[in-house]
Amino acid sequence: MADRSAIEWTDATWNPVTGCTKISPGCAHCYAETITLRFKRGGPFLPGKTTINLHPDRLDAPGKWRSPRMIFVNSMSDLFHEEVPFEFIREVFRRMETYDWHTYQVLTKRPERMLEYVEWTGGARWPDHVWAGVSVENQIWVDRRIPLLTRVPSAVRFLSCEPLLKPIDIRTYLTDIQWVIVGGESGHRARKMQESWAIDIRDQCRQAGVAFFFKQWGGRTPKVGGRVLGGHIWDEMPVALSV
Repeated sequence: MADRSAIEWTDATWNPVTGCTKISPGCAHCYAETITLRFKRGGPFLPGKTTINLHPDRLDAPGKWRSPRMIFVNSMSDLFHEEVPFEFIREVFRRMETYDWHTYQVLTKRPERMLEYVEWTGGARWPDHVWAGVSVENQIWVDRRIPLLTRVPSAVRFLSCEPLLKPIDIRTYLTDIQWVIVGGESGHRARKMQESWAIDIRDQCRQAGVAFFFKQWGGRTPKVGGRVLGGHIWDEMPVALSV
């Protein structure tokens, strides 16, 4: 957890939960697992070996950051992991509602459980400063995850297409999406992203009037390939942010 982050599309990370379980191809070389194992903070992110830890002592961390920040919620886990009780998730949401000078980016690979939480809370609309997002790495997960995301009552819904492993078509869903992030995988075993895949997603977003953010090309380190796509750096943010 840090009140400053090197992740280009956020300012800070907040981890009231740590530990996760791999569920799709994008998880294969998970940076959070690498960090967890390196510092011996839990087990590998594999079924039967995952160590999910709840950290009540971290719940009020955003309240200590007085200047407004964009906060990535659970960069080291998934808030909607099956082993995280709804009661604890509710406490996370209560803090986000209380410390409302920040904007919170809640990203998950488990939108079905995100929807279960929405139903558990009576279908209440999320505060406008709490954004809902899903990770999608290929067309299979585009078509499984995005339709569920579009049912979440959030003012801003976003996609993280990172690591982008195949070309994807998201045009069908962009009427209900406000922001799209694209990035290649980083690390020693990084799988290469093709330029044409990223440009195609950029063009889909431009045609639909959706904010597009190109995070990185990826490679051995996150920054080795730079951030330039088609001669430009794409740092677009959803309109709701300026409002």
